[in-house]
Amino acid sequence: MFGDIKNTQGERLDYTFHPGRDGSTDIVVIGHGVTGNKDRPFVVALAEGLSRAGIPALRFSFAGNGAAGGRFVDSTISKEVSDLGSVLDRLQGYRICYAGHSMGGAVGVIRASQDARIRLLVSLAGMVHTKAFAEREFGAVKPGEGFMWDEPSCPLSHAYMDDMAKIGTVVNLGQTIRVPWLLVHGTEDDVVPIQDSHDIIARANQPKQLIEFKGANHVFAGEFAAKMVDAVVGWIDKSFKELQ
Repeated sequence: MFGDIKNTQGERLDYTFHPGRDGSTDIVVIGHGVTGNKDRPFVVALAEGLSRAGIPALRFSFAGNGAAGGRFVDSTISKEVSDLGSVLDRLQGYRICYAGHSMGGAVGVIRASQDARIRLLVSLAGMVHTKAFAEREFGAVKPGEGFMWDEPSCPLSHAYMDDMAKIGTVVNLGQTIRVPWLLVHGTEDDVVPIQDSHDIIARANQPKQLIEFKGANHVFAGEFAAKMVDAVVGWIDKSFKELQ
């Protein structure tokens, strides 16, 4: 549909396009979290749910993840913000909603704070306090030697840890978001605590909404996948219709 999409380093960004209703100029771009990719089951489910509702969707893997080009050790939030910009560059003529999961949620907040092409924003278990996350999850791992969550395909790099510390938190960017914004979080998320969403939405402008799923984990497993998809698709459909 859009041909090869490459980032500013020339690395190919792997993507799958899900068509919507004929002639639609709306599109939802879906980004994943750290160690994830575009083929996580709940990401696929969301894209398919949007397509069934007539809303085109494009799910993609950031460079260094999944089947995308580049190296995982170079993957940082700052680089992924740039990767997202490269995707948006190929979507001229579309009204864009970006939906990001976990670290991809932080990517979305940063990009939306500086890029008016994002007309709607969705944060799925969105990471807010980046330094705290890195210290909590990987503080005992030695960069350059160890792995994220003991996964050999996901080596922990100095670049990642340095970038997380430099960003620190995106909480103060909440007040810079000027578009309709939906935050979705599970109360049993043990990777990104729901407090992250509480902290940033308290600083956000209207219109904003936080949907909490009691009992849901970080990836909306089990019964919560369908509930998440229904809630997000419904909100996006309504919000696109209300855009001027």
